[in-house]
Amino acid sequence: MSDLLAVEGLVKQFPARRGDVVHAVDGVTFSLGEGETLALVGESGSGKSTIARLVLRLLEPTAGEIRVGGDDISRASRRELRAIRRRVQLVFQDPYSSLDPRMTAHAIVAEPLRIAGRSREITRRVPEVFALVGLGGEHESRFPHELSGGQRQRVGIARALVVEPELLVLDEPVSALDGSIQAQILNLLVDLQARLGLAYLFIGHDLAVVRHLADRIAVMHLGRIVETGSADEIFGSASHPYTQALLSASPEPDPEVERTRQRIVLRGELPSAQDPPSGCRFRTRCWKAADECAAGEPELADRGQGHPVACLFPDPTPPPTATPTANIRH
Repeated sequence: MSDLLAVEGLVKQFPARRGDVVHAVDGVTFSLGEGETLALVGESGSGKSTIARLVLRLLEPTAGEIRVGGDDISRASRRELRAIRRRVQLVFQDPYSSLDPRMTAHAIVAEPLRIAGRSREITRRVPEVFALVGLGGEHESRFPHELSGGQRQRVGIARALVVEPELLVLDEPVSALDGSIQAQILNLLVDLQARLGLAYLFIGHDLAVVRHLADRIAVMHLGRIVETGSADEIFGSASHPYTQALLSASPEPDPEVERTRQRIVLRGELPSAQDPPSGCRFRTRCWKAADECAAGEPELADRGQGHPVACLFPDPTPPPTATPTANIRH
């Protein structure tokens, strides 16, 4: 499988007060093959949504390379960037704010074709993508406020698909939707990938959401990838303490399992990306932290667990002090 997207040493810093910088993304490397789904997962502030915007060069990288099919998007001219963006499209998180309220659904979906100079295709292509995402012709004349949340997100997906991209960047595409609607949109994405051969870069914070969609998962913490592997490896043998904490926070559909399973409660607050801890950035919240964790940033490497982990003490066994969920106050 050839790499459709390759990110190497990606860095993004934002200026802060008194000449400081916020280290939003700090040396991230990953690749994504054709027809594959890679999920970037982490808490708010981990840098995953910043990566989504860097991949489309809606933000300028501070350092590193972003290649789409071999073309370096980080150094592309405006004309080259337009061509690359036809191959890569973004689906936004919030269907309530990402659609222009003054435009009909038809006009919203047709707009990328107009921008690409393909207006002659609108009559044929717009009804095609409406049908692809499960909307009928009656929805084309409606304004966003006349659509449900799930219908709006389907319009957003149709808008991304209309120029026939190879890669969709999905920035938390179901987090603003109710649970049953989330499942419908996720099933739609699975179906579209099978039918169209799309690749997905899926940005999310809930591992349960990406479980049945992702081929591979990269877990991010404070701008760095701390563990990566296949979905089976992450869910079956997560070895970084942060990944284990994220997994324990994901709800289980079975109420009996949910009541009795162990929950990892992290101590302290998420450190600042403006002034991250020395060494391992997770050490201030980690139950395994030792003096050597402060000496240097652990390399993302396979230390015998079968997939790369940025931890000096990788272990798939959760901590003995994990708390049953029934005893946790919400």
